[in-house]
Amino acid sequence: MLGKTAGGLYWMLRFLERCENTARLIEAGFRIALTRSNDAENEWKSVVTTAGVQPGYEAKYDGYVATNVVDYLLRDPSNPSSVISTAEKARTNARMVRTALTTEVWEAVNENWMSLKAIMARPVAETDLPAVLAEIRKHSALVRGALHGTMLRNDIYDFAQIGTALERADNTARIIDVKYYTLLPSASFVGSPLDNVQWETILRSVSAHRSFRWLNQGDMTSSNIADFLILDARFPRSLTFSSRIVEENLEFLAKDYGFRMPCHDLIDAQRNKLRNHDISSIFEEGLHNFITDFIRDNNAIGAQIEQDYRFNE
Repeated sequence: MLGKTAGGLYWMLRFLERCENTARLIEAGFRIALTRSNDAENEWKSVVTTAGVQPGYEAKYDGYVATNVVDYLLRDPSNPSSVISTAEKARTNARMVRTALTTEVWEAVNENWMSLKAIMARPVAETDLPAVLAEIRKHSALVRGALHGTMLRNDIYDFAQIGTALERADNTARIIDVKYYTLLPSASFVGSPLDNVQWETILRSVSAHRSFRWLNQGDMTSSNIADFLILDARFPRSLTFSSRIVEENLEFLAKDYGFRMPCHDLIDAQRNKLRNHDISSIFEEGLHNFITDFIRDNNAIGAQIEQDYRFNE
């Protein structure tokens, strides 16, 4: 496969995943701001920080008002990570690799762009926000369904899976990290009822609330939740699950092409680090340090994949 085609597939799925992740973040912020209106500005600030767009937002706005945050994250073209920006980038990449996609996948990606462009042609009213966020999630699911249901399990599918998993891991890791360094007003709140409410918000932002309760029978402690989001191999947005998807699909590429690349060594190292930790050792090491290292390693894996498979050639 040409490197440019591999890169187009990889980034198409990364951008689509980013659309959905941003919608989930906004939904979590909207939910908690409604229930704790006395601290709504800090909640919206945490959403912007988690999305990784704080410098751009603060260059444009003075405070963290819900209307401004939602508009910047959903439909501001000056924000390269806004939903409308990433949906357009996903479509651009899909057009570039059109011949590598089934008709169903292309139509799902194209419909995603056209639908989101229409519903976000003007600022989204607060009363319409839940429906708009649901529409973003729905179209993301339609693309995934078309991909899983119609694409051959070959190198095209592998690069798509790798892009999705790397983006998903990055999102979950940043949500966990921001929780301790933005959401909590003081270290003295760790383990308090306030701390538990904020952990519950994080579970909702990655659609993990019900799954966690099924497995833990309501024992909502910071240790249990961190363990679930980092190490539980059953949860599809955990760091361990996402890392395994990257590892498996890189192995498929190695078998198809007949050789391994430096990126294979990087993912092996990441997988070994996750296997050699339990949640107690992670907290002893420091949650922030562990997550910071994971984000750095995840970025390095992505960059190495781009280099190894010559995405720019």
